[in-house]
Amino acid sequence: EFAGNVYRGEGIVPASPRDVWECIKPAAGGPRTKWDQNVKDFEVVEALSDTVSVCRTTTPSAFMRIISPREFVDVVLVKQYEDGTMLSAATNVEHPLCPPQPSFVRGFNYPCGCFCIPVPGEPDRTQLLSFFQTDLGGYLPQTVVDSFFPASIAGFYSNLTKAVKALK
Repeated sequence: EFAGNVYRGEGIVPASPRDVWECIKPAAGGPRTKWDQNVKDFEVVEALSDTVSVCRTTTPSAFMRIISPREFVDVVLVKQYEDGTMLSAATNVEHPLCPPQPSFVRGFNYPCGCFCIPVPGEPDRTQLLSFFQTDLGGYLPQTVVDSFFPASIAGFYSNLTKAVKALK
């Protein structure tokens, strides 16, 4: 069980689901490391199938360097539904090829995900629903964590909107 909070973000992004997905999909070398201020690097540790992989994400320091750089190792599922909805879901996992690195604090993602949902009749609009429950690890006061996440979510949606506009 996780004693922290579950965070949810939801909004309409003025772009097609395909463009939104291109910006947020979990892919090594993908654009997310360029626009998402909370993702420094993303790597696939092991591809288990076409839709399931073990991934390592690193983050830069944040919140005026109060939060040290973090690393997360997750098993990630990517799925597309018949209605065009695209999903990325993840949860923490330990993997022998990815031991904790000394320059990072190991954080843990509990079940989390992101849905790119087509808006019926509006091909250039996408409903984006994200939820996560993250233990940042280390010795952070809960007040720091509680202050960080809402601003981080708002920044994610704002920066994503700019990133999809830059695709065009």
